[in-house]
Amino acid sequence: MMQNKKAAMSALESMLFISGEPLDVKSAAGALDADRKDVLELLEELKSEYDEKQGGIRIRRINDSFQLVTPAENNVFIEKLCTPVRVKRLSQSALEVLAIIAYQQPVTRGEIDSIRGIKSERVIDNLLNKDLIKVTGRSDAIGRPYTYGTTDQFLMKFGFSSIKDLPDLDNFDEDRQTRFTADQLEGAVHETDHQTQEEYSEEETLSNQNHSQ
Repeated sequence: MMQNKKAAMSALESMLFISGEPLDVKSAAGALDADRKDVLELLEELKSEYDEKQGGIRIRRINDSFQLVTPAENNVFIEKLCTPVRVKRLSQSALEVLAIIAYQQPVTRGEIDSIRGIKSERVIDNLLNKDLIKVTGRSDAIGRPYTYGTTDQFLMKFGFSSIKDLPDLDNFDEDRQTRFTADQLEGAVHETDHQTQEEYSEEETLSNQNHSQ
C-alpha cells in the first residue's frame, strides 16, 4: 500500500472531480505511480465513505472505472435548477434491441431480428453510433456474422456497475422478457439522464406500421 494513504485518496478524489467521465483504475494508478490493486482498494474505500455520508455526491463503479454522480432522489431539484430540462429518450425499438443485446450477448443481428420479428439493422447502427453497444466478434454460424454486446457507456447511462446488475429474468416467461427489459431500461434512462430529447427514429415508425398490418 502507498505510504501516504490520505494524500493518495485526496488525489483520487480530485481526479474524479476533474475527469468528468469515468476514471479507470489503470489511468489513476499511472497518475499516482502506484499499483493498480492498491488504487482499486482506495477507490472502493472512497466510494464507501461517500455512500456512508449519504450526501449529494456519490461515487459509482462501472466495471474498472469510477465516476462522481448525483443520487437519483435529488433529480427533481436538479431538474428545477436546470430548467428547461430535456430528457434524452430512446425509441421503444432501440430499447427492445438494447434489452435483447444486454441479456443475450454476444448476439447476432439475425438472432435479434428473430426475437423481434422485424429487421433491426437501423436500430443497431444507431446504438453503435451512440456507443451503447459494440461489435464483440464473429459467430461460428454460416457467413460468420458479427456479434454484439453492451459497452461501459451503456452501464454508465443506465446506472449499472456491471452487466451482473441487470434484473433477474428467472421469474418471467420468455414472451414477456423483451417487453419487461425494455420497460426496465426506459425507467433507468429517466432516472439517470438529463440531456437532449431524441425523437423516435424512422425505423420506429416503420416498426409500428409493420406491427399494425
